[in-house]
Amino acid sequence: MAQRPVQANIKAVDAPAVVPIAAVVVYCADPRAMARFWAEALDWTQHEVSDGHASLRSAEGVGPYLEFLRTPDVKTVPDRVHLDLLPHAGDDKSAEVARLRTLGATDLDVGQGDVLWTCLADPEGHEFWVLALS
Repeated sequence: MAQRPVQANIKAVDAPAVVPIAAVVVYCADPRAMARFWAEALDWTQHEVSDGHASLRSAEGVGPYLEFLRTPDVKTVPDRVHLDLLPHAGDDKSAEVARLRTLGATDLDVGQGDVLWTCLADPEGHEFWVLALS
């Protein structure tokens, strides 16, 4: 399993009684490809990108990093954690789902039935949901 580089530029969050999440780490076969997909999907900025590791963060430089680490292991079971994406207020969820499909996301049936969210998978099969504003 790949070693994760230390992020020297992570800043502390000034919030009492909160333990901030510094990064969400995803193991994958191709960190470069995953970084391209997710940078486009989230409109985030790529920071470090190599064959073994890639990291993204919001263009505003706030919130956790999304990091991808190369692993030789093949994904064989559903993820135990997934991302929930929420379109911006006024954005059309259907249009956002169509945009993500154009980037390489695929539809995913996890037995969800008739729900307000759409289940998708990124190009390596990691599950994520696109929520609807309520």
